[in-house]
Amino acid sequence: MVRNLNFFQRVSVAVDVAYALEYLHRHCEEPIIHCDLKPSNILLDEEIVGHIDYSANKSRSLGLRGTIGYAPPEYGMGSELSTKGDVYSYGILLLEMSTEKRPTDERFREGLSLRNFVKATLPERIIKVADPILVEERVT
Repeated sequence: MVRNLNFFQRVSVAVDVAYALEYLHRHCEEPIIHCDLKPSNILLDEEIVGHIDYSANKSRSLGLRGTIGYAPPEYGMGSELSTKGDVYSYGILLLEMSTEKRPTDERFREGLSLRNFVKATLPERIIKVADPILVEERVT
């Protein structure tokens, strides 16, 4: 995904991705589980409309279950794929979009995760973890 999108562009992309997931999960003949929702699998067109790149998803055919940091922890323990896994990955994607920190960042080792990092700041210190571009927009 393109970095440095403003707040409204990010929200718009997040909504686009939510609609795409809803379509895959609820409006196909059988639910389609992406299994690897992450920024590099979100394509933006010239009007900054977000699209899920399903062609990049080879995880189901290879037996893999997503990308470390984005895949739900239960996938690592052998749980069955489910639409809930995509929803978990979507939540991590939203956290990354609002903090500009990747779940694979070096600081997220030894039990600390992006999810726990943000959760620990709520609600009093959320400005401390928010993407500086978003904070700057708020001030101006």
